[in-house]
Amino acid sequence: MESVSFLSVDDKPISIGQAVRYLQASGKLGQFIGDVLRQYAIEQELDKRVDIAIGPAITEQAIIDFRLKNQLTDPQSFQEWLTNNGTNYENFHASVAFGFKVEKLKAAITEAKLQEYFIERKIFLDRVVVSRIIVDNRELAEELQIQIEEGASFEQLAKEYSLADDRIVNGMMGPVSRGTMPDILRAAIDIASPGQVVGPIELEQRYGLFRLEQFLPASLEDTQLKQALQNELFEKWLAEKIQKLTVKLQVN
Repeated sequence: MESVSFLSVDDKPISIGQAVRYLQASGKLGQFIGDVLRQYAIEQELDKRVDIAIGPAITEQAIIDFRLKNQLTDPQSFQEWLTNNGTNYENFHASVAFGFKVEKLKAAITEAKLQEYFIERKIFLDRVVVSRIIVDNRELAEELQIQIEEGASFEQLAKEYSLADDRIVNGMMGPVSRGTMPDILRAAIDIASPGQVVGPIELEQRYGLFRLEQFLPASLEDTQLKQALQNELFEKWLAEKIQKLTVKLQVN
């Protein structure tokens, strides 16, 4: 195995063993092996699936779109791009088709679990836009609350009295994930209406007045969010697959 050439540098062959030692010395061997195992697990799964098929027309159209977007419509320019990126048309075509297959595999693997996973994560996916005034004693917080009820400007009071850095933007915090908010604050915000001020609420030995500006509930109709959740589920599935593999590094 040591004598097998992996690549050459200035016409000097680098064996697989040498390449592995270089990766180990740089601390990147684990990442390299992880990438190999990831690709192996995906391709093994694709080989077993009969429900994952990509028509050639989809791949061809994607390549056409890519060439148009990157101004590579001229055949010579496209060939130069392929050469500069260390590939050829056949390998580039296969890479694009593989990408479509992986996306279809993600959808197939995550479809049954996506709704449940969304509900499980929803508290962290829902967001709220909140403004706040943070002071260091309850008496001042209560006085500011009275002033707001009597018509004083929340924004002006935030600028004048708040100890939080966001006082320079009128106390505007949001958007904030509901799941990252302290329980006592989330409970108060959840039953508030937009424009309503809640508090004073004690947090970390300080006192806050919070005005709810807007609820931003998460939805699977959000294409980007759906894609992100699919990716998370797919990575979990892939990690479990890789965990079950028996791996031996065989380099003399």
